Amino acid sequence: MVKIRLTRGGAKKRPFYHIIVTDSRSARDGRNIERLGFYNPVAAGGEKRVELNTERVKHWVGTGAQMSDKVALLYKEALKSADAPATTTAPAAA
Repeated sequence: MVKIRLTRGGAKKRPFYHIIVTDSRSARDGRNIERLGFYNPVAAGGEKRVELNTERVKHWVGTGAQMSDKVALLYKEALKSADAPATTTAPAAA
């Protein structure tokens, strides 16, 4: 069975996860089929927290891939951020 799940990277106490497509029997940090994006749980400032190729996720789910619980939450978050209009604030007139 093909799964969409997280694989850990980053330094000690500074986790960083790649969202990947892999065979369910492979190890957590083992071989993967495709990398779909990333999740940075300790994002600060202007860093992105989640980046995900939603078109490829739809493709893999359509072919029968199963998402892990955390990836399903991140997918919903990525869809919300993609649908939200970009708000820019105009500089205040002095």
